[in-house]
Amino acid sequence: MENNFQSTTEYVASEELMASVNVAIALKKPLLIKGEPGTGKTMLAQAVANSLGLKLIIWNVKSTTKAQDGLYMYDTIQRLYDGQFGEEGVDDIARYIKLGKLGEAFESEEQVVLLIDEIDKADLEFPNDLLWELDQMEFYIHETKRTVTAKKRPIVIITSNAEKELPDAFLRRCIFHYIEFPNKELMEEIVKTHFPNVEGNLLKNAMDTFYWIRDMRDVRKKPSTSELIDWINALQIAGIPADKIRAELPFVGVVVKKDEDLETVKHYV
Repeated sequence: MENNFQSTTEYVASEELMASVNVAIALKKPLLIKGEPGTGKTMLAQAVANSLGLKLIIWNVKSTTKAQDGLYMYDTIQRLYDGQFGEEGVDDIARYIKLGKLGEAFESEEQVVLLIDEIDKADLEFPNDLLWELDQMEFYIHETKRTVTAKKRPIVIITSNAEKELPDAFLRRCIFHYIEFPNKELMEEIVKTHFPNVEGNLLKNAMDTFYWIRDMRDVRKKPSTSELIDWINALQIAGIPADKIRAELPFVGVVVKKDEDLETVKHYV
């Protein structure tokens, strides 16, 4: 397969995730990624860019974001300001057209990776408003009567935290992958990319305790991969003996972030 994505030294991907990325690239479809917080959804786009030697463009979606924002913006205020002060070229509307992140990806001379991050934060119409552009890889600038067509089709990765249901028409156009929380074997690989020389007993005891906390039914905010990595770092820096990790839960606030969850965990110690 051309443009074959593989795990990098900074990002360990499962075989299933690598296959989904490569299928999306081969079929020239957006890849929609879901998964609980801390499973590396956002970091995946950087890993794909690094693996393939491509530039990454990030479009961070907010509750106020409109699809138009990703295409282009017409700065009427700057044009009006320039006109009042007699600036030259004010009749050239193209000077006041600024491409958005999708527009940047289309205009790039080289293929890029475009991350549309947390698409479900925007309103329900947002995904549908992008259907034409993502299908046809082009959009029209009304003010200059110019069509912007992708010079190189970007690799589009879209993340969702499942805060809202996405429209069926949008889902049909995507390759979908749900990133499962890593099992202990994969998690060990992930940790060792950050700490290749971590002491074996410390790693085992920290991971056993971490998954013990995650398996507690009453813990509402399950700790994520990034929190385990921070915890192991703290344990190493402080020189905590491996046999004290489960018994004393040192620096447990690095892993457990809610008061009620902290009480639950301490209750079982």
